[in-house]
Amino acid sequence: MTPPRPHPEEERLARATPREVTLYTRPGCHLCEQAKAAIAPLLAEFGATLREVNIDEDALLRERYGWDIPVLFIGAHKAAKHRVDLEQFRRQLRDAQS
Repeated sequence: MTPPRPHPEEERLARATPREVTLYTRPGCHLCEQAKAAIAPLLAEFGATLREVNIDEDALLRERYGWDIPVLFIGAHKAAKHRVDLEQFRRQLRDAQS
């Protein structure tokens, strides 16, 4: 029997480079908006791109993250949940790219 194929988002995340930051979010999430605004200067500093993923558009992601948003990944590695410590996030970006 063939094993089930991984979820497309899991496949995309597994291929993500250290310059790709993913923000799992949903409309109306004020913590998500705060996190996005807070990390914007760091993304520019490190030449990283941000991909926002609305978890409400996917049943698996909604189940996985629920109210635990925002969740940030740098490449394939979880970097933060709920609130972002900017100094830690800067270190994680630097370490991921070295």
